[in-house]
Amino acid sequence: MMRDWSSVRADGKLPLAFGLAWVGTLLWFVAWHSLIAADSPAESDAERPEPSLAEAARRWFVLGVGVHDALPRRSEDHPLLLRHFRSVTPENGLKPAAVQPLEGQWHFAVPDAFVAFAQRHGLQVVGHCLVWAKDDRTPAWFYPPGQSPADRQQLFQRLSNHIRTVVSRYRGQMAEWDVVNEALDDGTNALRPSGWSRLCGTDFIAWAFRWAHEFDPNAMLVYNDYRNELPGKREACFRLLRDLREQGVPVHAVGLQGHYEVDEVPYDELERTFEGLRAMGLRAVVSELDLDMVPRSRWWADGGRHREELARWNPYPEGLPAAMLDRQARQYARLFRLFRRYADVIERVSFWNLHDGQSWLNEFPWRRVNHPLLFDRAGKPKPAFYAVLEVLNEP
Repeated sequence: MMRDWSSVRADGKLPLAFGLAWVGTLLWFVAWHSLIAADSPAESDAERPEPSLAEAARRWFVLGVGVHDALPRRSEDHPLLLRHFRSVTPENGLKPAAVQPLEGQWHFAVPDAFVAFAQRHGLQVVGHCLVWAKDDRTPAWFYPPGQSPADRQQLFQRLSNHIRTVVSRYRGQMAEWDVVNEALDDGTNALRPSGWSRLCGTDFIAWAFRWAHEFDPNAMLVYNDYRNELPGKREACFRLLRDLREQGVPVHAVGLQGHYEVDEVPYDELERTFEGLRAMGLRAVVSELDLDMVPRSRWWADGGRHREELARWNPYPEGLPAAMLDRQARQYARLFRLFRRYADVIERVSFWNLHDGQSWLNEFPWRRVNHPLLFDRAGKPKPAFYAVLEVLNEP
């Protein structure tokens, strides 16, 4: 730019104010270069942060993760979480046994801190869950002793009070609620045998959704279960959903937990499930995704006679060999390619736990060193991470 030199004195010297201005400009120039240098450290590409998985997924669906309830205090987890995920689900802190272990005894400190952390960082929260339809996961005080109409009415009153208290407290702060969790039977019954089904049939499910919607009309309401993409249980799930919708019950989405085993991912059945949900005008969420690398299905086979053998089976204590890492990567890539194809149906995909070291599959159903997620025990991306990232970035 052209400078105005009219202020130069006759002796050729600049006025003091003009000289000071030039000194200021020089100092600003030096400082600016210092900032650029500080912002661009001389590091290799391998040392730079990997691309954000959540950003790559954004045009398809929300990418989330289920995490420990003490997340706000676990600062070591925050960089990995905040870089790669946009939705968080508390593992246990909002389940009935945690939030109201005895009637009228409310424990909100942990979920309050969790929700406040998520809000500070712009994360969506999934409330998990209002009803867990298993007797060993429901506080015993919920159930009246008999089967009379009065007992049924008392159970409904307790359920209504629980949902009203919990959902009202977090009204407008939850993107989604898992309203009812794991109510379907694994066998030939429509519903899992429990105090809920014994006293109420399917009515407890319908009223749980109605009350959740009443106390937070803007939250997406989810029915969540496992293996409900497989034949038999899928048909039972669809029958339940059709029945609820015919009654005008505000169920919005189905949660497919997605706890898969290596080499046993049900790709074709998932596709049929997404097609069925699309036809019904319902959304899907993949709510608890992982890929077990030390398969667990034999634990329940043949009346449990393999358990003593399996309890000693720990094949990868030092990490997965290269061939297994490659198999995991290819199977995750195929899974996410399927998810992408049904992005018009899928609202959210959430992993269950942040990295391999935190996975529940290190302990369930027996203790072993497992490697089911996209990040290793140090929080570093595995080949599966890059395979999923490549799929999400494909045109």
